[in-house]
Amino acid sequence: MEPADPSGTRSDREIFGTWKRCYGLRRMRWRGLAKATAQVHLTAIAYNLKRTMNILAARA
Repeated sequence: MEPADPSGTRSDREIFGTWKRCYGLRRMRWRGLAKATAQVHLTAIAYNLKRTMNILAARA
């Protein structure tokens, strides 16, 4: 695994690994490029919302 970036950002590998492990992106739920793209976009939205809530909770 790559060392943590001092700026606090995560590498693409870590993010996609989290998506695969926690959000079920090992398989696509729907067939077709448009639907698979929608699934990835929804996963990104869920990941960012959860991350935002964790950042805001840490500040409080």
